[in-house]
Amino acid sequence: MSIFEHLRVLHPDWRDAIEIAIVAFALYRVMLLFHGTRAAQMLIGIVLLVVAYAIALALKLTMITYLLGVIFTYGAFAAVVVFQPEMRAALAHLGQVPVSRIFHHLQDTEVAEAIAEALGRLARTSTGAIIAIEREVSLTDFLESGSPMEAKVSADLLATIFTPYSPLHDGAVIIRGDTIVGAGCILPLSQATLSDRSLGTRHRAALGLTEETDALVLVVSEETGIISMASGGVLTRELSEARVRELLTRRPSRSSTEMRSIETA
Repeated sequence: MSIFEHLRVLHPDWRDAIEIAIVAFALYRVMLLFHGTRAAQMLIGIVLLVVAYAIALALKLTMITYLLGVIFTYGAFAAVVVFQPEMRAALAHLGQVPVSRIFHHLQDTEVAEAIAEALGRLARTSTGAIIAIEREVSLTDFLESGSPMEAKVSADLLATIFTPYSPLHDGAVIIRGDTIVGAGCILPLSQATLSDRSLGTRHRAALGLTEETDALVLVVSEETGIISMASGGVLTRELSEARVRELLTRRPSRSSTEMRSIETA
């Protein structure tokens, strides 16, 4: 029976169309999570190994088939370790559908004003700073690396924390709602290759955190005084104080013309 005869036997209905759409959407979301990360290149390598195994099996190359079989057997355990950051990011992003995001915008105008004012002061004096704003995904794990705090967000306090030579100026400030809950916190560094050599450790930390969580991270460059914002693993640069205030009162779109994607290896 030819393939066309097989197709004539099939009787697809609306349930099949729904299943195909759901599977296609799930695969698309998975591809988006891995796109632009080191996992994408490693997945290509795995696909090539699978193709090589199929060819070896078809040509009855016993030794190659056996060796690749051993690799696949133990490779599953290795993949869990190698892909751990990407898997954690994928789990963290589950449930973050557009409908749920509508109800979790940062609406506190006073907090936005205080953060924008503080960043403006720090930028004018080229004082390095990094501020992480918690959203749906908790940043509690990162508080353990710094000093816990319980202080209402204010421009004066933020500017004081990042004063050079202060004990907490090197780490990140974490904000939850209208409260500073931690300072001097260490954030995970992104493994992406940065095309702009002026971007330093703070920018890597900002990207690293937003690759694993849905946090917004604001950075002031110590070298240039430029304000940047990281969200979803994408960096927006050269922001003004007014633009920061605007972005903090609504979720920045990844399709915005101001978003400059970081080139990855």
